[in-house]
Amino acid sequence: MNTQPNSISTNADINANSFKHVSYLWDEAKAAELEGDEVGLLIYRSNLLGADLRLTNYGGGNTSCKAMAKDPLTGQQTEVMWVKGSGGDLGTLKRSGLAALYVEKLLSLKNVYPGLEREDEMVELFNHCIYDLSSKAPSIDTPLHGFLPFKHIDHLHPDAAIAIAAAKDGKKITEELFEGTIGWVEWQRPGFELGLQLKACLDANPGIRGIMLGSHGLFTWGDTAYESYINTLEVIERCAEYIEESVGKQSAVFGGAKVESLPKEQRRSQAAALAPVLRGFCSSQTKMIGHFSDDERVLQFINSNDLDRLAPMGTSCPDHFLRTKISPLVLDLGANEELSNIEALKEKLAPKFASYRNMYADYYNNCKHPNSPAIRDANPVIILYPGVGMFAFAKDKQTARVAAEFYTNAINVMRGAEAISSYTSLPRQEAFNIEYWLLEEAKLQRMPKPKPLSGRVALITGSAGGIGKAIAKKFASEGACVIINDINTERMEGAMAEFNKQFGRDTAASTMLDVTNEQTIEQALNETALAFGGVDIIVNNAGISTSKALLDHTVEDWDRLYNILVKGQFMVSKAGMKVMRKQAFGGDIINIVSKNAVVAGPNNAGYGSAKAAQAHLSRLLAAELGPDKVRVNMVNPDAVIADSNIWAGGWAEGRAKAYGITVDELPAYYAKRTLMNESILPDDIANACFVFVSGLLNKSTGNVLNVDGGVAAAFMR
Repeated sequence: MNTQPNSISTNADINANSFKHVSYLWDEAKAAELEGDEVGLLIYRSNLLGADLRLTNYGGGNTSCKAMAKDPLTGQQTEVMWVKGSGGDLGTLKRSGLAALYVEKLLSLKNVYPGLEREDEMVELFNHCIYDLSSKAPSIDTPLHGFLPFKHIDHLHPDAAIAIAAAKDGKKITEELFEGTIGWVEWQRPGFELGLQLKACLDANPGIRGIMLGSHGLFTWGDTAYESYINTLEVIERCAEYIEESVGKQSAVFGGAKVESLPKEQRRSQAAALAPVLRGFCSSQTKMIGHFSDDERVLQFINSNDLDRLAPMGTSCPDHFLRTKISPLVLDLGANEELSNIEALKEKLAPKFASYRNMYADYYNNCKHPNSPAIRDANPVIILYPGVGMFAFAKDKQTARVAAEFYTNAINVMRGAEAISSYTSLPRQEAFNIEYWLLEEAKLQRMPKPKPLSGRVALITGSAGGIGKAIAKKFASEGACVIINDINTERMEGAMAEFNKQFGRDTAASTMLDVTNEQTIEQALNETALAFGGVDIIVNNAGISTSKALLDHTVEDWDRLYNILVKGQFMVSKAGMKVMRKQAFGGDIINIVSKNAVVAGPNNAGYGSAKAAQAHLSRLLAAELGPDKVRVNMVNPDAVIADSNIWAGGWAEGRAKAYGITVDELPAYYAKRTLMNESILPDDIANACFVFVSGLLNKSTGNVLNVDGGVAAAFMR
């Protein structure tokens, strides 16, 4: 919009074309269905705001509405405030994510407020104001909404507004840009005191349409859900418009380019080669998952002359540095640096990581209070590689991805602030007070206990179906990130859709992988490094089967069996081991072999001997890789019929012929010949694999676990 939004628009013609820098998503028909349901309209508005990351960060911001409701104790109508509760995300917010509080009781807390030094004590008192006992726990921002008298309120962290809020002349710019219709409150940590300051700002400036929070974000409001929505969009649109105009007047953003980006494929190649090394350093205390971004906004910043000045300053918005740490680690590697000499590379990087850890320890020691929580992991979260891109490392993929997104937001803020004035970050002490806030620590302590495979990455060959998919699902359910792969694109895409639906977008990635093709294996490991930072678990599961009498067995049959089962296991293990050595914290290789590796039977010369070769290769690798803390173990299944490709290609017919039965009789035949009279399912194999990697057998290698219902001839001893 080209006009300054100094009063809220009521133009019925407002639509998506009215805005350039934000998304107008309001649907009159959908809103009409919610008429009279103020909470429903709050959820609707919140989801629309959260759908546009230019308006707020993932998980950040909060919204509220106030409406009359029946008091369950008195039966009288009373004013209730519904506000986004602790945690959650506006884009996916549901009613269950709201806290509902009596407005009158919330306002009465002012009477018992003990002052700024003890404001954290007020959080427990929020519980005495709860209207809906089944609602979400109230967040620290509750009084910020409660003390403002408006029916609908939005508190967001848009990059465009924070750029102004974090500028050296932010207050003056806000006053001039909005002609006094947007108030200003200097930086104050979120909480009860900030709520009082917002109300004081409103009392001193009646008629304003919003308040800018120094270094923090924006408050806007309206008497209806739609009015609040439009007000929010218009204010942010004007901020973004002003910044774009200012950036356009600059001769060079961030002082111009100091480094030139590599072409995209070369960037990804360098990133894939380096990611496991960085992951190893960042996992010195806790296993971390990685994320890589070479977004154009990131490249513009990390390639710039101003990088060395701005990066150490850190971020301004609390939401940003809570997820990205006080500042990033900037690598002094050349974009075209040779990365193949791993030991030389580690020797070069080690002092950089040591320096960062020392910096973080000094930050902690200089800022800590007598009651501060113990120092947390001192490794960097954000690592910048000029000419290549940005890496983020965190406890899981979602946290790493979101950290990267937040640092990209911080880059946007720095870019805007530098264009209109000069960027200012929070003082270190203020940043520390947020990062090591006792209320934040309490929130961390309430987090669920990590699952057994949290922080681990698994590549299971042939994981788009059958045993491989069952293993991948088991590992994902236990916290691992998995790489879904296959030689069949349609099958792989179907598996990915299934994983995304069951586990969310951050658990699995996919890549084509042919275990007989060394190039696709290397590419799959590169994709794994780019998606998650490296790999910890290799499961050699891909396989085929051929059951033929000796004279019917062709050389082509023989070569195909050995290429897939033996050579494939060798090449995948070799490529995976290269990555594990870069990380230098050990790992697991599990080979899905077979009872046929030890049991002789008719019509099985090629398959049985290939399985025996797989078994001995497993023992050889266990002997060789022990010093690397890489465990190599085997699972020996038998007759896994359900959802398995092994029964394709004539195997079932061949085995039925060997046993003198029909194909339909095979399942019962296999179950009956076991000591336990059990059929073996893909999930049974998945559970066996999990046993090896769960952490309970970290000192076991070179082992075989039979999963065959009990076949005495296959007993190993």
